[in-house]
Order: sequence, then C-alpha cells, then structure tokens
Amino acid sequence: MKDIFDLLGRILLSFIFFFEAYDYFAYEGLNKKAMMIYGLTWNQDFFLYGAIFFLFIGALSILLGYRMRLGAIMLMIYWVPLTFIVHNFWTETAGTAEFRLQSILFMKNIAITGGLLITATHTSGRYRLRRLFATTNV
Repeated sequence: MKDIFDLLGRILLSFIFFFEAYDYFAYEGLNKKAMMIYGLTWNQDFFLYGAIFFLFIGALSILLGYRMRLGAIMLMIYWVPLTFIVHNFWTETAGTAEFRLQSILFMKNIAITGGLLITATHTSGRYRLRRLFATTNV
C-alpha cells in the first residue's frame, strides 16, 4: 500500500509542473508579457525555455522515480524564486481581495516546496523506472 501511495503522490506532485510547462509553452506570448510586468526584461527566451526545461525534466524525474533528488532540486530552483517574486502578498494592502489571493497562492507554493523537499530526501518506492528495468528479462 505504501508503494501505491508513493506512486500516486509522485503523479499528483509532478502533474502541477507538467501543466505549468505546457502553459508556458502554449501561451508563450502571454508569459513574456507577464515577465515584463515583473521586471524580467533581459533574455526572456532563455528564462522561458529554461523554465520549461527545468519544469518538464524535473517533473518527469519525479514521476518516473528516477533521480528524484535531482528533479526536485531542479524544480525548487525554479519554484522558490517564482513564489517570492510573483506571490508577494506583503506588498498588497491587508484585507483586500488581492492580498488574500496572493497570500493563499504563496502558501500553496510553500506547501508544494515542502513536498519537493520530502521528495528530495526520500527514495521512490517499488514503482519506479530503475526497478522496472532491473526486473525485466530483456
């Protein structure tokens, strides 16, 4: 049962990063405009495609259970700065709807970071890519 929950947790955790990588790719123009709003004007293509690469490879690593520590670190390199830059609720007026929304999104991202830290310190269960290849007679 533990191995099934491990796999389910890896699927759910990686899904948000796959979705974000898809969103960055599908809505490239809108994401570049958002980067301008947050002051990222230098070499936008490098940062956008670098983020897509980190998101996709990190999520794939966690999903497959292969080099999960590296995948979690790649995702945190992207996720932690993004959280503090985009969801800076402390700059909003307390009690407003924007303050509440940004504080909830900030805490959601902090919780996901906690999941990545747990993932980085644990090994994957029975359902992982390396074990699949180790037990087949190819």
